[in-house]
Amino acid sequence: MPQSTFNRTSYGENTVFRRSTSAMATAVLAAAAALLLTTSTTATAAAAAPGFLNGTDLPPHPSSPWFAGKVTKGLPENAPFCLEGALPAAGSWHRTFGTELDTGAAQLSVRTASNAAAAKLVTALERKVAACAADWLRGNPGGTASWQDYGKIAVEEGAHVYGVHASIPESEPGVHLFGIGRDGATVTVVNWGQMGYLTDAPVPAFKKTTTTAVKKLIP
Repeated sequence: MPQSTFNRTSYGENTVFRRSTSAMATAVLAAAAALLLTTSTTATAAAAAPGFLNGTDLPPHPSSPWFAGKVTKGLPENAPFCLEGALPAAGSWHRTFGTELDTGAAQLSVRTASNAAAAKLVTALERKVAACAADWLRGNPGGTASWQDYGKIAVEEGAHVYGVHASIPESEPGVHLFGIGRDGATVTVVNWGQMGYLTDAPVPAFKKTTTTAVKKLIP
């Protein structure tokens, strides 16, 4: 802010100091311009979608290319397995992916209000996925389910990869991989799934996918 200047006027024994009108006007205008710029920048950042994966970033399918949907504001109509009710609609974006066969994937990202809010959301998502197999078994007596913690990834504020398998008698088994990560106040979840077991999951390739997803969050 420009340095204020003062005019001095003497009236007998009293001296009156008055701030220069031009200096005050300049300071007010500068402050207003700074506030407007900050507000505009914040609103633009909040409205913009975070960076998303492309189909080529996903684990390669042995017999089909990946088809990518559009990056869309909000949550998908059907939440991925294990993530029902886990993500807030505010500040969220998603993109779904498919193949010619049974393999599919989705990426969901959320711009939160702060780094602390993002860290809290990551913790909630990790707990949700870690408890998914047990929660699923309670609702599907006679079924089988298991999960695996594939460890953390050192990228930006960190990421974590999990696997979940679930199946019911006389039905095809299903396997899912989850990559949960954060860059600043933005959180992302990548979900990959197909028929099969945890032993069929492309874990090393999916870890690379998760790393790429976190790196792309803030273009």
